[in-house]
Amino acid sequence: MRGMDLDNPLQSRRRRLRIGIVTETYPPEINGVALTIARWIEGLRQRDHAVQLVRVRQKEHDHPQPAETLDTLPLPGFRIPGYPQLQGGWPAVSSLLTHWRRDRPDLVHIVTEGPLGHSALRAARRLAIPVSTSFHTNFHGYSRHYHLGWLATPIMAYLRHFHNQGVQTLVPTAELAEQLQSLGFLRTQVLARGVDARLFSPQRRDPALRARWNAAPDAPVALCVGRLAAEKNLELAITAFLAIRRTQPAARLVLVGDGPLAARLCARHPEFVYCGMKQGEELAAHYASADLFLFPSLTETFGNVVLEALASGLAVAAFDYAAARAHVEPGRSGLLAPFGDAGAFVATATALAQDLGAIRRMGQAARHAALRLDSERVYDRLETLFLNAITGEASCATTG
Repeated sequence: MRGMDLDNPLQSRRRRLRIGIVTETYPPEINGVALTIARWIEGLRQRDHAVQLVRVRQKEHDHPQPAETLDTLPLPGFRIPGYPQLQGGWPAVSSLLTHWRRDRPDLVHIVTEGPLGHSALRAARRLAIPVSTSFHTNFHGYSRHYHLGWLATPIMAYLRHFHNQGVQTLVPTAELAEQLQSLGFLRTQVLARGVDARLFSPQRRDPALRARWNAAPDAPVALCVGRLAAEKNLELAITAFLAIRRTQPAARLVLVGDGPLAARLCARHPEFVYCGMKQGEELAAHYASADLFLFPSLTETFGNVVLEALASGLAVAAFDYAAARAHVEPGRSGLLAPFGDAGAFVATATALAQDLGAIRRMGQAARHAALRLDSERVYDRLETLFLNAITGEASCATTG
């Protein structure tokens, strides 16, 4: 148990919580939602709370290890078309009712809004268990990237109805809370994100890795990390890099990730460096060995990769919203373009890349800023929000 903190309202009302967390994505899947939820669970368990994880079965990974202590209910799922790395969960109301009648949680927190998440909402409401949700993925924004823009309105209506049935919806920024409230979401609560600054660190810079990228010591390396998919707006990152290369011929573009666009990008641009999926220390070394982080996405609810880049000592070029707005100091740790202004993004990235010394000084400032993002404070607020949801205090405030 951690020491008592008299400023923490949960500590003054100490109670060991039983939290059921329902998600259709979880490690070893690699994406921002899966990794965020794994960190939340770790933080809750460090505070001696009991966590019941309900997730989609992951085949070879679902053989319990002798040291495994996390209470897990794996349920059947299906591969998402176009995303073989990701799964959705089938409806499972009956299984959840049986599970929770036998081992009733104090609160059910639903991470994803798919069939499994909807089943969890129905089962928890039938058992009169308080429900909390979190908003992680901009599905209504994704639809236009797959020629399904006509679905944006019904998708938003579904998401609003889904989340409004809970006692609170956790969101990562006040900006997103305000956007959702304007769309009719009733009970948003801000839960900021932290970053593991011990893992993501400039000290992991690896000259040998840069050599494998054919990057000279005085050449700028631009990095993109994330799914190679249409909703990540990678064409704009490529446009920006080609503009950089016109004045910096030795510049290199490194892409870390995988996805449905991987083969097409490799065929069109074989001169780029494709690293595939990376995680842990290997991922951290890829961040730290670059100089400039390009983040052209317009569909994020947050963007954990921005914090990882800052902690790794990279200057950031991004649009002015979500994690970048909250944590990038323009002119000090990076530059921000007005939301949706593609020309300004290209100009921003090009301006940064002109002076390698300047972007490395920005990287030092980025690292100092990231050191203030204490994950322990995030976990403290998470447990307080969960306790408030259980005791009926969650509706007293809409933002935190």
